[in-house]
Amino acid sequence: MGSLHHLFTVLFKNMPLRQTLSLPDIQLSYLEWNQGQEPLLLLHGLADHALVWSSLGDYLAPNYHIVAPDMRGHGESSKPEKDYSFQSAIADLEALMDSLGWSNAHIVAHSWSGKLAAIWATQKMNRFLSLILVDPIFIWKMPSILKLTFPILYRVLPFLKGMGPFSSLESAQQQARQLNQYREWTPLQQQVFQESIEQKADGSWGSKFTVAARNGIFDQVMQVAGLTTPIDIPAMFIQSERGVNRFDWQMKPYKTYLKNLRISQVPGNHWAFLTQPETFNQTVEVFLKLQCIN
Repeated sequence: MGSLHHLFTVLFKNMPLRQTLSLPDIQLSYLEWNQGQEPLLLLHGLADHALVWSSLGDYLAPNYHIVAPDMRGHGESSKPEKDYSFQSAIADLEALMDSLGWSNAHIVAHSWSGKLAAIWATQKMNRFLSLILVDPIFIWKMPSILKLTFPILYRVLPFLKGMGPFSSLESAQQQARQLNQYREWTPLQQQVFQESIEQKADGSWGSKFTVAARNGIFDQVMQVAGLTTPIDIPAMFIQSERGVNRFDWQMKPYKTYLKNLRISQVPGNHWAFLTQPETFNQTVEVFLKLQCIN
């Protein structure tokens, strides 16, 4: 019996626990790896969910207290019909940190959450021990005329094609395997896909990410600039080989406003943590170790 207990301990020691924080307007669901002491907050991108960080969380778990929330409108968290402002999302995260007893944390933010984290750092730099931006998008304030193109974007942006609806789980899976983040269909990618989808009341299948969240977040992205004043916290920009930030003009705002910036190139695409997790995990680990030493 003792050997069986030991086996289960080894197999599941790094697995995160699903937790829920009740806030005044929503239930915020999150994954928690609670082994180490150093606080680490992982923020997923648009239409994703906390489990995209499972490889990184498992890898860093022995040395960090790691929390990865499903942002409002995503995953297992509540999906209100309105209020997807950056301020509401930041308030969710601050309440989460307060509930954990964290005054600050190392914060990793991917894609749309990269813009959210930049806005948050501009307002509350003291919340950040360090900032890791993973191929962030839409850092500028976007011209209002672009709002007219949003319906077109919703139809053509590849990752949004996974929203559905689909007539069956099999057809949803077939579509998913065409998307960049799932192209290799590794066990990790399959697990993330399965967590992203659900059967609807009418029998169809679709993403847990909602249309209201999509519309609300895109609207905010257009209205608010991500970087407006210098930020002095230690920061790393993870630039994916086949990501969305490949040119100097795209990198200029980060180089201008992040005064303590390191840029690290990694293989893979916009979802390097799903397509090249070993290299990605090591890149994050090295940067975080340097911050802990300093």
